[in-house]
Amino acid sequence: MVTGCQLSKIKESLEMDQTLYRSIIGSLLYLTASRPYIMQVVSIVRRFQAGPIQNYLLTAKRILRYLRKIMDYGLWYLRAKYFSLIIYTDVDWAGNVDD
Repeated sequence: MVTGCQLSKIKESLEMDQTLYRSIIGSLLYLTASRPYIMQVVSIVRRFQAGPIQNYLLTAKRILRYLRKIMDYGLWYLRAKYFSLIIYTDVDWAGNVDD
């Protein structure tokens, strides 16, 4: 997502087709298994499935364009008896304009 992009429940643009938006979000959720670094942005756009507007759809499409550019990257899990995956993230709950 663009730095400083704030998605909120305020309807500022045209409403979009829920079926298209939900299918894009479903595809993005599937991709989070191999790309956990997109989990935060996917969870942000997932919040607005009930009444998607054009701004939300454009944000979801931007995530898809980003993933298309980095298609050759991913996680490779080694087959080992003892395997641990450690992930660090920087979550900004204070930046949520809806809560």
